[in-house]
Amino acid sequence: MQTEARVGVVVEGGTRAFNSQKKQQKPVQQQQSQIGTVSQLMAGGMAGALSKTCTAPLARLTILFQVQGMHSDVATLRKASIWHEASRIFREEGFRAFWKGNLVTIAHRLPYSSVNFYSYEHYKKLLHMIPGLESHRKNVGGDVFVPFVGGGMAGITAASVTYPLDLVRTRLAAQTNIIYYRGILHALRTIIREEGVLGLYKGLGTTLLGVGPSIAISFSVYETLRSFWQSHRPHDPTVAVSLACGSLSGIASSTATFPLDLVRRRKQLEGAGGQARVYTTGLFGTFKHIIQTEGFWGLYRGIMPEYYKVIPGVGICFMTYETLKLLLADVTAKL
Repeated sequence: MQTEARVGVVVEGGTRAFNSQKKQQKPVQQQQSQIGTVSQLMAGGMAGALSKTCTAPLARLTILFQVQGMHSDVATLRKASIWHEASRIFREEGFRAFWKGNLVTIAHRLPYSSVNFYSYEHYKKLLHMIPGLESHRKNVGGDVFVPFVGGGMAGITAASVTYPLDLVRTRLAAQTNIIYYRGILHALRTIIREEGVLGLYKGLGTTLLGVGPSIAISFSVYETLRSFWQSHRPHDPTVAVSLACGSLSGIASSTATFPLDLVRRRKQLEGAGGQARVYTTGLFGTFKHIIQTEGFWGLYRGIMPEYYKVIPGVGICFMTYETLKLLLADVTAKL
């Protein structure tokens, strides 16, 4: 969910920031925003689903690299490469395997975006009710407080509500030749039967720990880069500036919070398919175990396909969202 959470953060947290500012910039965009909550939710959900579908092969490669250290020896890990793993998937599992787990990703993305958007608007209203907040809005960073805190709280809420689907998605995507879970419903039933209801929430604590900082870093980097860019090149197209700054903020967010995402993925796979537990300690114990057995860079296993995924993921989602808003605005105007 960092990716989910991360393209999720940049796209869901960052895009909200993009759109909230752009609505204040141009009357045309203000008109586009008047399409109703349902239409906006549809646009955001469909944009997120398309983005995830287009970048699904890279997302699966990221997950496979992240979980390699759980049951692989050091010699195997040294041979790992993006091209080698992609070739293995194509050779052993077929072309469609690059999208393994994508259906549950889409099933997760739609409610995640809806909850994120809905809760974000309500958290903003609550934060605006804090006494004395308005008097500090003109201070440096004053305008950042509400979307910064509201976005983080919305991300935590959405992650908590939709977490079981994220866990199922990870387990489906991590399957290779041996198919233990035959689909979304089968995976949910199997996990509950073998691991209990709480098994659906393995790794939730690590996820929530990463959601807040991820959105904070993404938002802060985006705001800083965007302000710097516009002060030096004020006539550049808004979409191009948003795409570039959003992509860079996604890379910064991914770099800073990737170790938490890696630990989260491995926690999600604990006990999957009847396998023995690998990590018997808490969060810090898991970090220590990974560093001792795989070295410090083991915390960044899979970061390259994650980087490759962030830039097109943000671009596709942003462009799709804006296009759908235009189309829905036209339809609404004609009704």
